[in-house]
Amino acid sequence: MVTYEYLCPECGRFEVRLPMGAAPPTRDCPACERAARRVLSAPRLSRVSPALSAALDRGERSREAPEVVPAPPGRRAARPPHPATARLPRP
Repeated sequence: MVTYEYLCPECGRFEVRLPMGAAPPTRDCPACERAARRVLSAPRLSRVSPALSAALDRGERSREAPEVVPAPPGRRAARPPHPATARLPRP
Protein backbone atom coordinates (compact mmCIF):
# COMPACT_ATOMS: atom_id res chain seq x y z
CA MET A 1 0.00 0.00 0.00
CA VAL A 2 1.20 3.48 -0.88
CA THR A 3 0.20 6.77 0.74
CA TYR A 4 -1.02 9.31 -1.81
CA GLU A 5 -1.55 12.96 -0.98
CA TYR A 6 -4.43 15.06 -2.32
CA LEU A 7 -5.08 18.80 -2.06
CA CYS A 8 -8.63 20.01 -1.48
CA PRO A 9 -9.16 23.71 -2.35
CA GLU A 10 -11.45 24.06 0.68
CA CYS A 11 -9.95 21.81 3.41
CA GLY A 12 -6.28 21.45 2.45
CA ARG A 13 -4.17 18.32 2.21
CA PHE A 14 -5.27 14.80 3.10
CA GLU A 15 -3.74 11.36 2.62
CA VAL A 16 -5.19 8.17 1.14
CA ARG A 17 -3.62 4.69 1.24
CA LEU A 18 -4.15 2.77 -2.00
CA PRO A 19 -2.39 0.00 -3.94
CA MET A 20 0.52 1.24 -6.03
CA GLY A 21 -0.65 2.72 -9.33
CA ALA A 22 -4.32 2.77 -8.34
CA ALA A 23 -4.56 6.46 -7.36
CA PRO A 24 -6.78 8.55 -9.63
CA PRO A 25 -5.70 12.11 -10.50
CA THR A 26 -8.68 13.51 -8.54
CA ARG A 27 -10.58 12.22 -5.54
CA ASP A 28 -13.45 13.51 -3.42
CA CYS A 29 -12.43 15.18 -0.17
CA PRO A 30 -13.58 13.11 2.85
CA ALA A 31 -14.69 16.27 4.72
CA CYS A 32 -16.46 18.44 2.14
CA GLU A 33 -16.75 15.99 -0.79
CA ARG A 34 -15.30 18.51 -3.29
CA ALA A 35 -12.89 17.31 -5.98
CA ALA A 36 -9.28 17.32 -4.79
CA ARG A 37 -6.28 16.90 -7.07
CA ARG A 38 -3.39 14.55 -6.37
CA VAL A 39 -0.12 16.29 -5.47
CA LEU A 40 3.44 14.99 -5.50
CA SER A 41 5.18 14.86 -2.16
CA ALA A 42 8.50 13.64 -0.83
CA PRO A 43 8.66 10.00 0.29
CA ARG A 44 8.56 9.44 4.03
CA LEU A 45 12.14 8.31 4.51
CA SER A 46 12.45 9.83 7.95
CA ARG A 47 10.36 7.06 9.49
CA VAL A 48 13.37 4.75 9.45
CA SER A 49 15.11 4.35 12.82
CA PRO A 50 18.51 6.06 13.13
CA ALA A 51 20.23 2.71 13.76
CA LEU A 52 18.74 1.17 10.62
CA SER A 53 19.55 4.27 8.59
CA ALA A 54 23.20 4.14 9.74
CA ALA A 55 23.41 0.43 8.88
CA LEU A 56 21.98 1.03 5.40
CA ASP A 57 24.42 3.89 4.80
CA ARG A 58 27.34 1.72 5.93
CA GLY A 59 26.23 -1.04 3.57
CA GLU A 60 25.99 1.36 0.64
CA ARG A 61 29.46 2.78 1.34
CA SER A 62 31.00 -0.70 1.60
CA ARG A 63 29.97 -1.53 -1.97
CA GLU A 64 32.31 1.00 -3.51
CA ALA A 65 34.87 1.65 -0.77
CA PRO A 66 35.07 -1.26 1.68
CA GLU A 67 36.96 -0.74 4.90
CA VAL A 68 40.39 -2.40 4.76
CA VAL A 69 41.85 -3.82 7.96
CA PRO A 70 45.67 -3.60 8.18
CA ALA A 71 45.99 -6.78 10.28
CA PRO A 72 43.75 -9.34 11.93
CA PRO A 73 42.64 -8.39 15.42
CA GLY A 74 44.84 -9.57 18.28
CA ARG A 75 43.84 -12.24 20.71
CA ARG A 76 42.02 -11.12 23.77
CA ALA A 77 43.60 -11.72 27.13
CA ALA A 78 42.16 -14.71 28.92
CA ARG A 79 39.63 -13.76 31.54
CA PRO A 80 39.93 -15.29 34.96
CA PRO A 81 37.36 -18.04 35.53
CA HIS A 82 34.16 -17.15 37.29
CA PRO A 83 34.21 -18.30 40.92
CA ALA A 84 31.00 -20.30 40.46
CA THR A 85 32.49 -22.33 37.60
CA ALA A 86 35.97 -22.75 39.09
CA ARG A 87 35.03 -26.04 40.86
CA LEU A 88 33.43 -27.66 37.76
CA PRO A 89 35.26 -30.62 36.25
CA ARG A 90 37.37 -29.85 33.19
CA PRO A 91 37.42 -32.10 30.10
